[in-house]
Amino acid sequence: MAGKNNTNIGFEKQIWDAACVLWGHIPAAEYRKVIVGLIFLRYISSAFERRYDELVKEGDGFENDRDAYAEENIFFVPEEARWSKIASEAHTPEIGTVIDDAMRAIEKENTTLKNVLPKNYANPDLDKRVLGEVVDLFTNEVKMDGTEASKDLLGRTYEYCIAQFAAYEGTKGGEFYTPSSIVKTIVAILKPFDNCRVYDPCMGSGGMFVQSEKFVQAHSDNRGNISVYGQESNADTWKMAKMNMAIRGIDANFGAYHADTFFNDLHKTLKSDFIMANPPFNLSNWGAEKLKDDVRWKYGMPPAGNANYAWIQHMIHHLAPNGKIGLVLANGALSSQTSGEGEIRKRIIEDDLVEGIVALPTQLFYSVTIPVTLWFITKNKKQKGKTLFIDARKMGYMVDRKHRDFTEGIQEDGSLGDIDLLAKTFEDFQNGILEEKKGFSAIATIKDIAKHDYILTPGRYVGIEEQEDDGEPFEEKMTRLTSELSDMFKKSHELEEEIRKKLGAIGYEV
Repeated sequence: MAGKNNTNIGFEKQIWDAACVLWGHIPAAEYRKVIVGLIFLRYISSAFERRYDELVKEGDGFENDRDAYAEENIFFVPEEARWSKIASEAHTPEIGTVIDDAMRAIEKENTTLKNVLPKNYANPDLDKRVLGEVVDLFTNEVKMDGTEASKDLLGRTYEYCIAQFAAYEGTKGGEFYTPSSIVKTIVAILKPFDNCRVYDPCMGSGGMFVQSEKFVQAHSDNRGNISVYGQESNADTWKMAKMNMAIRGIDANFGAYHADTFFNDLHKTLKSDFIMANPPFNLSNWGAEKLKDDVRWKYGMPPAGNANYAWIQHMIHHLAPNGKIGLVLANGALSSQTSGEGEIRKRIIEDDLVEGIVALPTQLFYSVTIPVTLWFITKNKKQKGKTLFIDARKMGYMVDRKHRDFTEGIQEDGSLGDIDLLAKTFEDFQNGILEEKKGFSAIATIKDIAKHDYILTPGRYVGIEEQEDDGEPFEEKMTRLTSELSDMFKKSHELEEEIRKKLGAIGYEV
């Protein structure tokens, strides 16, 4: 849950709840753009003003020098686009036009944001009085001092709002948002390090990159040393990712435009250290017939009806010699034998690339209920010829009736949180010290997997958890249980007879 372990708990929800006053005043499809656009504008203006004040104090006359901002990874914000100007116009009928003009001015000054920012605030459907109230909220409640904490605060608010949109928009929400517990698990297991290249070929709103930066910062206190590459085919989602990176101060190469990864690979020559992805599940009609002799299909031609093995092979193609992949896939990919998928999987396993498989519990996603699995594919594995299987289907806790989340950190009882336990299990496996736990973890060789027809379903390998002996002798337990069952049968017959009588009384025989 966003902010669960943070002192500023509730801040993101406060912003979200207040911004919800716009519901009913704007078409739902536009709402997401309006809110994330305002969060973005508020942040980059605050970051600019802080740097501006620093430069004025230095007294060297560089406060209007764009390079003085670029070197700090801060966007230059022209006067007419600064938040002070927007706040002063909040309660005028022109507020929508003022915001649209601010967005255009920022794009003009910062070429990397060209055609990225929303410019729909002058829309006649948007109630300008309500918009002014939301501007007031961002002016008065978001106390920005430009520190790392405030950057994280607004970044978290951005992510929280994206998560809420994912929940509200149902299935469509999954296109741009991967739940943070899944992202954190992938990052904790892969452990991206300083000075590495991270790639996501179907990046959504860029959550994988934010968590990678957080990981490196937490372990080396050095933000910005990851090279980020991404691609996204949906235009609005691509724009959201660009804004997400800008708020976080992450310099990222997402290509000059949105594009289909299979047909227009924007990073053709990239060999990445870490690839993290949540591709669309079981994507059909992905254009297989036009990509028959593609260099990426090293292990076999993926079927036209399902892109799962096209995504896997695309990622393997982009791996550096010691590269690692963490990706989310629907469970069908573990065992499917149709249209050559089983043969492709066999070749990948025989090439000793599958390092680990984690079966996840249901209800982690906002949008899909089908069971999913994490795949970890690694070149030059530490444990050669071996694969770790984890059945994590019983892990996590219910946040509400529909949504499950993973715990993290040390828990009140001193145990490891779900994410930390999964990461430690992988680490112990890699270091050759893992003690397998029936029903939870198992290590299998390529030969073992071959005996199972190269099917990778964790349940086949980890077995069933052993039940604790309750001390009751078997004969006594069976006598007790059969006696209880006999009583239930008796009761069942009595009820059946009662129902027959009641139906007979009104002229119906059974």
